[in-house]
Amino acid sequence: MKNSMNAPAACPERRAAACTDIQSAKMREYLAYLRSVRGVSAETLRAYTQDLSRFEDYCANHGMDPVTAETGDVRGFIGEASFQGNAAVSINRALSSIRGFYRWLIRMNARIDDPSAALRNLKIPLSLPVFLWEKEMAEFADLPEEKKILWPPRDKALILIMYSAGLRISEAASLSMSALERDLGGARVTGKGNKERCVFFSEDARKALADWILVRRSCIPAEHPTDRLFINRRGGPISTGGLRWIISRYAEQSGLQKNVHPHALRHTFATHLVNSGCDVRVVQELLGHASLSTTQRYTHVDIEGLKRIYSEAHPHGSRG
Repeated sequence: MKNSMNAPAACPERRAAACTDIQSAKMREYLAYLRSVRGVSAETLRAYTQDLSRFEDYCANHGMDPVTAETGDVRGFIGEASFQGNAAVSINRALSSIRGFYRWLIRMNARIDDPSAALRNLKIPLSLPVFLWEKEMAEFADLPEEKKILWPPRDKALILIMYSAGLRISEAASLSMSALERDLGGARVTGKGNKERCVFFSEDARKALADWILVRRSCIPAEHPTDRLFINRRGGPISTGGLRWIISRYAEQSGLQKNVHPHALRHTFATHLVNSGCDVRVVQELLGHASLSTTQRYTHVDIEGLKRIYSEAHPHGSRG
């Protein structure tokens, strides 16, 4: 089994469902089902492919068929992954992929039981999400115009749109011109599970977006038109990897002692709303979270923010 559960996929995105790493015909069928019937995103499909490939490797190394594996076999895979130092969140994701595979086998009458059903997820240590304070966020959004290292009109719009709407990186990459409201006050985005929601843009984001659209219009080649909002210098749609690289370049230039990544902008959006008194259920809707418990971690950030303010403002705060 490979040492890192977060290693890049071993095959191109366009062939993820038929990756040569997967030898099991049933696993390949399941991945094809996820792609064609469930309509999962390319990123989700790649994650399932990686997880099932590693489980298949483990089964092959122990002389087992993953289709007929037992509970002890799945437990052994989880134990080995844990022993190798893989993070609990990565192991739980792999277990989720395996559960999905066995539930599908049951529906296809290929098995009568789920050997992973009795296994619990590993406990994940509570960690607060990385976010930027209001002043830090404002300074980060100004970096494209200050540094002029990439494509300032696009990059400023990208940063402000992701922050003001709390977008996932995949949602920003797939955002289309046709999904924007006429007054650029918001958009319709499709999130996880193909769930559509409405998001809203701040005044700063609307202004940056209007400026970018004027620039974008002259950069789309007539022979290869695209409806994607964010494009590369060649006029083609930019990938999620490209957007990550853009944010990472500005993170390097920011001087912030924080791991600023695309999802940190989403965390910042949610944290600022909660800290301003927004009801956590409203934040849940705006983020497109299926579970309220996922959103509630931002209330912990609020508590940490109160501690920080107390420490800075109270005469004896720094002592406690």
